[in-house]
Amino acid sequence: MSFDGIMTRAITHELTEHLSKGKITKIYQPFPTELIFVIRSKGKSHKLLLSANASYPRVHITEQQYENPKVPPMFCMLLRKHLEGGVIDEIEQPGMERILIFNIASRNEIGDITHKRLIVEIMGRHSNISLVDADTDLILDCVKHIPPSQNRYRTLLPGSPYVFPPAQDKINPLETDEETFIRKLDFNSGKIDRQIVQQFEGLAPIVANEIVHGSQLGNKQSLSSSFMTLMEKVKSHDYSPQMVITDKKEYFSVIELSHLKGEATRFEDVSTLLDRFYFGKAERDRVKQRASDLERFLRNELKKNEQKIPKLKSTLSNSEKADTFKLYGELITANIYQLERGMNKAEVPNYYDENAEMITIPMDTQKTPSENAQQYFKKYNKMKNSIEHIHQQLDETNDEIRYLESLLQQLESASASDVEEIREELEDGHYLKKRKNVQKRKKNDKPSIERYRSTKDVDIWVGKNNKQNDYLTNKFANAYDTWLHTKDIPGSHVVIRDSEPDETTLMEAANIAAYFSKAKHSGSVPVDYTHIKHVKKPSGAKPGFVTYDHQKTIHVTPDEDLVYQLRQRNS
Repeated sequence: MSFDGIMTRAITHELTEHLSKGKITKIYQPFPTELIFVIRSKGKSHKLLLSANASYPRVHITEQQYENPKVPPMFCMLLRKHLEGGVIDEIEQPGMERILIFNIASRNEIGDITHKRLIVEIMGRHSNISLVDADTDLILDCVKHIPPSQNRYRTLLPGSPYVFPPAQDKINPLETDEETFIRKLDFNSGKIDRQIVQQFEGLAPIVANEIVHGSQLGNKQSLSSSFMTLMEKVKSHDYSPQMVITDKKEYFSVIELSHLKGEATRFEDVSTLLDRFYFGKAERDRVKQRASDLERFLRNELKKNEQKIPKLKSTLSNSEKADTFKLYGELITANIYQLERGMNKAEVPNYYDENAEMITIPMDTQKTPSENAQQYFKKYNKMKNSIEHIHQQLDETNDEIRYLESLLQQLESASASDVEEIREELEDGHYLKKRKNVQKRKKNDKPSIERYRSTKDVDIWVGKNNKQNDYLTNKFANAYDTWLHTKDIPGSHVVIRDSEPDETTLMEAANIAAYFSKAKHSGSVPVDYTHIKHVKKPSGAKPGFVTYDHQKTIHVTPDEDLVYQLRQRNS
């Protein structure tokens, strides 16, 4: 389900209850289109996330941790100037539009009270966040600038009047009676769910499907009754926040989705639902955009190495004919007394065959029998030496494939800072050219490793890339800490701060190890565990590579809900 008008109404109601009359104490802009407001209200601090992300626009209270840039962007500085210390007077939604308006009262430089409106438009790739002067309706600034050349109807630039998105001329479903509902639909045309979406504002297709599903008899009266029942719940803010996972997709909603067949999880409030639904999704989307060139490079390198394997095996297969050349040389030498220069072949008995059958050996007519024998011995020695070299190349190529696959796996769950560490690792390994004018981390800077907390209150630490894995395993962990890794599968190093963890903690840590691995979407993933003292890094090995022994193996099925909960326990 998209962030439709009903979801906007639900989150507006919830934010009003939690944040109304709250004081804005801090403002951050961790990403170009996302803001974090820290708001003190009713004796508690809340983190409000405002996102105009093209793929995942949303507004909700969050418990997630975000890394802030060292230098705040200009838009963030402007918001701090006008809104920090301000009080949220009111949060409203125009009609059933996907728009939230935060009316904020604050004091200017000389102490006078001023009124601003922070307007969040949740409209897919057209999403935006605008700071507007409430007295003049002029835009002070926006997260995304929209010049006249891009949109003649709405110019979203500093100094321009703020204009709401054009109305779609749909009916507000909360102000509709049964008679109007029936009159607006053409029951002879079919596709009632599409007609509902086209006629009434703020309703996503999945809501229309639920209305049709709730109409058991399928006639006009039954359909209008289903519509009115649902709208009464929305009017009275009677919500059922839930996430439903089907075979094809994940859905979130604040109404019952009884028509979907899948696993439903219910939540206490709308913010908790949205925080859980978007867990990792927006981060992966940002990383995908930021690391697209890196992923493309790694996939190309992986393809090159995979293509080398059959070529090397083919060369190895040809090289295994070396024994034949050795045989030819020995048989020519043994029968040299009956061979002459100019012969194009030699038919001699194969003394190495029990039946001593005759064998035909090609001969170079320009060479003596002795020279032919020496030529075959030379070919034999060359091929024999090449076999060792090819085996070495095969081992090196397979190691390279495993290394590149591990980096691709790490990109899937990497944060923005993790991506930079992966890029630096490739530069240090001479896979990529070192970038100029890029501020590098100091050599003694410690990588940041993620901490989780088991339900038994035991610390679980996770490395998300090779630099973090090396630091976690070789420097951070103690000799008798428990170390986990997916068996023969690229993945993260995981450490439990306990030498003999209880079974619950061990299974939870194994679940984290499986989740941050290439087998994330598989079932019954094997995870090895042992003490850190049994984990060794071979001399000259690639970053993140270790060997280990004295291990035991358990099998788990990765559970994103569990990983989310364990991460929240450490928040």
